[in-house]
Amino acid sequence: MSEYTAPLRDMQFVLNELGHLDQVSGLPDCEEMSPELVEAILGEAGKFASGVLSPLNISGDHEGARWNDGEVSTPTGWKKAYEQFVEGGWNALSCEPEFGGQGLPRLVSALVEEMWNGANVSFGLCPMLTRGAIEAIELRGSAHLKETYLPKMVSGEWTGSMNLTEPQAGSDLAAVRSRAEPQGDGTYRVFGQKIFITYGEHDLTDNIVHLVLARVPGAPDGVKGISLFVVPKFLVNADGSLGARNDVRCVSIEHKLGIHASPTAVLAFGDQGGATGWLVGEENRGLEYMFIMMNAARFSVGIEGIGLSERAYQRALAYARDRVQGGELGVKSRDKVAIIRHPDVRRMLLSMKSRTEAMRALACEVATAMDFAQRHADAEQRQRSQAFVDLMIPVVKGWSTENAIDIASLGVQIHGGMGFIEETGAAQHLRDARITTIYEGTTGIQAADLIGRKIAREDGRTIALVIERMHAVEQQLLNDGDANLQAIGRVLGQGVAALEQAVAFIVREYATQVRQVSVGAVPFLELFGIVAGGWQLARSALVAQQRLRAGSDDPFYRAKLLTAQFYAEHLLPRAGGLAHTVLNGGDAALAFDEEQF
Repeated sequence: MSEYTAPLRDMQFVLNELGHLDQVSGLPDCEEMSPELVEAILGEAGKFASGVLSPLNISGDHEGARWNDGEVSTPTGWKKAYEQFVEGGWNALSCEPEFGGQGLPRLVSALVEEMWNGANVSFGLCPMLTRGAIEAIELRGSAHLKETYLPKMVSGEWTGSMNLTEPQAGSDLAAVRSRAEPQGDGTYRVFGQKIFITYGEHDLTDNIVHLVLARVPGAPDGVKGISLFVVPKFLVNADGSLGARNDVRCVSIEHKLGIHASPTAVLAFGDQGGATGWLVGEENRGLEYMFIMMNAARFSVGIEGIGLSERAYQRALAYARDRVQGGELGVKSRDKVAIIRHPDVRRMLLSMKSRTEAMRALACEVATAMDFAQRHADAEQRQRSQAFVDLMIPVVKGWSTENAIDIASLGVQIHGGMGFIEETGAAQHLRDARITTIYEGTTGIQAADLIGRKIAREDGRTIALVIERMHAVEQQLLNDGDANLQAIGRVLGQGVAALEQAVAFIVREYATQVRQVSVGAVPFLELFGIVAGGWQLARSALVAQQRLRAGSDDPFYRAKLLTAQFYAEHLLPRAGGLAHTVLNGGDAALAFDEEQF
């Protein structure tokens, strides 16, 4: 059975030939990010992903994480792999140098992150949650919290977790009941129970730094009364050594459809007098701070979707090349052929391939804007870049993960009956992908955020700028002398027009018909994702055509052109139908009485 192989050629194309790396290397503190250095980083990451993480993926899925009397054991090989991960400096890749990080741009770390998720998403979840906790402490934590926790979290010696959800409070964080009582010495006693806590307990590190939402006495009701606390598994002595065990216990771990090797914990705080915690920032601003972690995690979950899609495609492609069944249509021969010769299998493979490449390019577009928002010298440019990031994160998260489920399902379909058999590995990708549209905010929550906060609230200003950029690419295609590029341009233009129509409807109707508009929120998110993906593949087609005209005989560029053409013929035409749903789909859905369902 083949192992994951990092798609380095396509990653380098996105970085170097779509121009992202050139943009980022001009930012402060990124001057050393040469193509050669980044190629070396990605190459080493690819070796670690395929040589260390990928071989543990199926065995980890079969063995799973195990709970025993409050302690959690990760699968065989997990701890050694994590030690190698930390020794290699991978945990510190994009963290601040002040605390031991390497300070690499998000553009580069996003692609490395895709490799971890493609090779072994259950493993990749641990550093992903730690990175979110690091960001929250970096931006809002006191000097004491930073000095105490960040160096060891950045190195990977300690991990972090994000504690939002409670049994009665799923996505509705206004219902959080956990409480934190001030002790008068700068600490709090934290009480409550949290569920669905990824890597909330494990045996990979000596300490786990929990970021916990709770209410202080007298706090306002709802989300305005939530505070954020650092609650370590072990208290830390003044000299940095570990002290007493804190009053936080793992009550159980969940038995899940997928990501079996990633422990999803139920944590009890304060059963023996109160867990000691430290306030992050100010009281009653915890949800604001938690969204620092949440937005970072949402982008990373979108990256998970891309990694899972790539892995499902690789496995399906290998099977389609090896599986011999049936004769070739239109050929007078009794010889059996590999199923990759069959038209419908080719359609499914290209649907997987084209969407994965579109998602990767779009994620890199957003990661580049993240670097601009953080590092650019001009304040207005930072603000514009952050607005673009805020707009696009729901799309990267929602569209990429919904695609991942469908792409993994196509992988099962290509395997036929063998795909339904666990031994082939195809089913695991589908099971693992299924959670990605749920955690860190469901697709419905992403879509509601997109149409409400990111479009209607600002009258569509930021998305209008994105649409301008799409039209510019459309014109480049239409003005080219190549008939295939012109055809791609025409279909892209139709998709952008459908997107504009839907945006105008949202801006016009959201304030007065919010329920009707919200019925079409998820279809709109899909519409935006499809068109944004088409925009990126159209850019890829233009670059590929330039290389071919310059005399390149690299089949990679010919494949880029055909991939963009396939996407334009099979995926972009869906935009019109989705726009129709956004504009007209609310009445019937809202007319149903509950008993009619």
